[in-house]
Amino acid sequence: MSGKGSGLGLTTKILIGMALGITIGCIINLTGLNGWIKTYFIEGMMEIGGRVFLSSLKLLVVPMVFVSLVSGAGALEDIKKLGRMGSRTFLLYALTTALAIGIALFFAELVDPGKGFVMSAPSYFESAESPSLVDMISNIFPSNPIQSMAQGEMLQIIVFALLFGIGMTMSGAAGKRVLSTFNDLNEIIMNIVMLLIELAPYGVFCLLTKVFAEQGFSAIAPMAKYFFTVLAILIFHCFIVYGSLLKLFTGLNPIKFFRKFGEVMVFAFSTASSNATIPVSIEVTEKKLGVHNSVAAFTIPFGATINMDGTAIMQGVATVFVAQAYGIDIGLSGYMMVILTATLASIGTAGVPGVGLVMLAMVFKQVGLPVEGIGMILGVDRLLDMVRTAINVTGDAVVTCIIANSEKQIDTQIFNEEI
Repeated sequence: MSGKGSGLGLTTKILIGMALGITIGCIINLTGLNGWIKTYFIEGMMEIGGRVFLSSLKLLVVPMVFVSLVSGAGALEDIKKLGRMGSRTFLLYALTTALAIGIALFFAELVDPGKGFVMSAPSYFESAESPSLVDMISNIFPSNPIQSMAQGEMLQIIVFALLFGIGMTMSGAAGKRVLSTFNDLNEIIMNIVMLLIELAPYGVFCLLTKVFAEQGFSAIAPMAKYFFTVLAILIFHCFIVYGSLLKLFTGLNPIKFFRKFGEVMVFAFSTASSNATIPVSIEVTEKKLGVHNSVAAFTIPFGATINMDGTAIMQGVATVFVAQAYGIDIGLSGYMMVILTATLASIGTAGVPGVGLVMLAMVFKQVGLPVEGIGMILGVDRLLDMVRTAINVTGDAVVTCIIANSEKQIDTQIFNEEI
């Protein structure tokens, strides 16, 4: 983890890989993405490197979430504590999401990103049907846990792992024997995660080189006002709102938090997937921030599924932007509906790249905006998706620290240690 052999820390190596990837990608984009560079370098080497890195991370998501959560739940002596922790976590995630979209709507109204926007041509976006409230609630509970694991259904895996852990707690000596095995498995998986983290600088380089070679910064120009409004609010929410919440509820130093959690934010930025970042997030939250496994193993994967503050911010600004571009006034009641719909839509929506657009279609339908308006923001959404994923995982870690502090399950000495 420390990278002492080369004299550079892992976070520094990741940042170097990130900077090189963005720089080389932009140079290729400006000089023209064609010929052998496109075929062999971007679509060949960089594509393979990025895919292998992502697949390696995703490989560990399901076994790590299941094993860690079973170990954490099985170690709890008080089952009531799990219910208390779960309800607090859910309420705090819902609160931060509603707060995020409220802030986004407020600042977007001040900036007016869609005023004077001239549509060059109609853009179309094929929206998916939004699930009903009944489906969202019933889909949390698995009918086949093996199928849930195969399909990576996080909420269903969490429910089954909690039930399994509670069953172990209630089984006395037999449960303790099985718990010992799961603790050993958890240690093995953590070591695999640490091994993969050492390869992160190369994976980040491959992913970002490909993205910026194909996207560049040229796509931003027509949508600059929208792009930088979303970006500014994301940065504000990350450092000011999250930093304030952490200090207010725990008294912990936000600067130390961001310094230690920085490598996870870079991971999330490069992968644009909350789920793919789960193994790294749990490992750093436990080992560097001092959160006990019984908390981190529950709150991190739970947050990756239902906590999407970055996505909520994009939805708030996009709603104002499209409403202004089409000359539609949705009014105060419409904005209240946006806050409610976006908060509910985040529950049970998979933490995978591009999911924000599916959620945005649900919001637009609810407030009567044309779904085709999403086509206008598609050009810059890939870059913003990377940033808002970093915000999402940061929110997961902040809430995790707050819950761990309330349950006295955080080692402040580890948190305050210098890197």
